[in-house]
Amino acid sequence: MPTIKDALDIIGKLTVAEQESLKTMLLSPAFVKSLNIEDFVAKERFANGRVCPLCGCIHVVRNGHRKDGTQRYVCKDCGKSFVIATNSIVSGTRKDLSVWEQYIDCMMNGLSIRKTAVACGIHRNTAFLWRHKILDALQNMADDVTLDGIIEADETFFAISYKGNHSKSKTFAMPRKAHKRGHSTHIRGLSQEKVCVPCAVNRNGLSISKITNTGRVSTRDLHHIYDGRIKTNSTLVTDKMNSYVRFTNANGIDLVQLKTGKAKKGIYNIQHINSYHSQLKRFMRGFNGVSTKYLNNYLVWNKYTDEDLIKRVSMLIKAREIADFDDMVKNYPEEVEEQVDKIKKVL
Repeated sequence: MPTIKDALDIIGKLTVAEQESLKTMLLSPAFVKSLNIEDFVAKERFANGRVCPLCGCIHVVRNGHRKDGTQRYVCKDCGKSFVIATNSIVSGTRKDLSVWEQYIDCMMNGLSIRKTAVACGIHRNTAFLWRHKILDALQNMADDVTLDGIIEADETFFAISYKGNHSKSKTFAMPRKAHKRGHSTHIRGLSQEKVCVPCAVNRNGLSISKITNTGRVSTRDLHHIYDGRIKTNSTLVTDKMNSYVRFTNANGIDLVQLKTGKAKKGIYNIQHINSYHSQLKRFMRGFNGVSTKYLNNYLVWNKYTDEDLIKRVSMLIKAREIADFDDMVKNYPEEVEEQVDKIKKVL
């Protein structure tokens, strides 16, 4: 199957006039509209055969169409019907794939919700919902991460935030006076105004981070976050907190604890986790305060701010390769098809 690089190499061999004709086709509204959500998700989700997104069974058959022409399916095992986008981040969307791609680009560049909404031509509420659809999907991916080898662990703390519009809520009442958004709490050190975020990172760069409670992390919190996600025979490097002693003893994990003020002990150190905390704090400052109820999503986003995020989001949104030229040029002008035919012959 030809890759995008192969296609670019071929395009580079076309004449200027031929390249202009191809460019006109690729930028045409008809072409962009043809890159619809259903076709893309179908290729991704059903690449190895039809699978029910609700129960995971393979006994799936067609079941008519919706009023808008979208193909429906029914699972013979669970008996539930669904469309191709069910339980995906694009479920219920009415926007073209191009809008989603532009949204991802805005997300990569760290644009605010309002600026993203303007750039994509969508409402700011839609921009907010899309952000958390994507982050929820990434959260599911992050929950499958397991750590092994030498693992450094420590906690960091964030001020509890009630950021958001509560004017229409009939049940919510602010438990304290409002703080200036993004600023530190009124009380220094550990307090009931800060939420604890235990973090662990191994030498391969994989990490786990989740909010727990206020105050110091307990053994129960460590079990809740790390059970089944740190492999036995690994070595956990921490400070002198007793919670880690009880946790590692219960899970068959070796423990190396460093004295207060010491960052290194032989081959063991906590420099990686300290660096992770510094990078996390810098990332969070860009949002001028994050509501605590959404903090876990932003912890996941922070883990994928490099090329890995692009790879993972592309699994959800972007096409992987130029696969079916026949589908891409269907119903386009004959002169454009002639240019694409030249590419197909080389492929």
